Amino acid sequence: MSRDPLYVEDSTFLTKARQLIRDNHVRGLPVVNSQRHITGIVTSQDMLRVTSTRSNITVAGFTTAVPLVTGQTDMFEAARLMLTDKSTILPVIQSEENPILIGVVSLLDVFMNINADKLPDKRISEIMSADVVTASPDDAITKVWNKMIDSDFTGLPVIKAGKPVGMITRFDILKRGWARISKEDDRRPVDSTQMRVEKLMSTPLYSVKPDDCLLTALEAMVNYDVGRISVVDGEGKLVGIVDRYDLIKSYLGE
Repeated sequence: MSRDPLYVEDSTFLTKARQLIRDNHVRGLPVVNSQRHITGIVTSQDMLRVTSTRSNITVAGFTTAVPLVTGQTDMFEAARLMLTDKSTILPVIQSEENPILIGVVSLLDVFMNINADKLPDKRISEIMSADVVTASPDDAITKVWNKMIDSDFTGLPVIKAGKPVGMITRFDILKRGWARISKEDDRRPVDSTQMRVEKLMSTPLYSVKPDDCLLTALEAMVNYDVGRISVVDGEGKLVGIVDRYDLIKSYLGE
């Protein structure tokens, strides 16, 4: 688990929580009450889609209840809870009797502890997502940003003439200072909001083949520190995408 995690109190203003998520590029924050007991989490999808600039709204109304785990919980049981609950993080508490926040466990933490020797004997084609949402190099960043937030995607392959040429992620957008993009921008004719995807996308693009084994994707994600890999056919055309979720689900037999 990650110790001493970022967190917010239920009385924290929404604008502050949103700023923490943007500035630290995290997908969720634990929410605690005045006794530092966990009440739930707020997610990046909820926070980044909020366009209100009112300063008196707190995170209490945006808190989502999630399963709680302790330091003694089996790591892969925690992973199953996250997959079932569709949560990217789980708060780690001292005990059920004393639900004080002591850490956070994420699917990334689980992914980094996968035993490569115990990966199922499967091909990438068996676990990949074939119905891929993509972006074009000419798409406006605002269009892609809204698509990410509405669908809770963290990254999209960028396609030109049927072939992937890059990957655009939330981090690519946020690290370049585009932290205030929101649906409000669609109604505001500001030149800076019309930056194109090709200016911010990550290259080179890392890819695997449908017939590759799962270990190939695992090693590529670890070595290149990426959360998703494009799957291309012999002609280099995009046929799918595989991410950390897919590998964890397969590893757990889900």
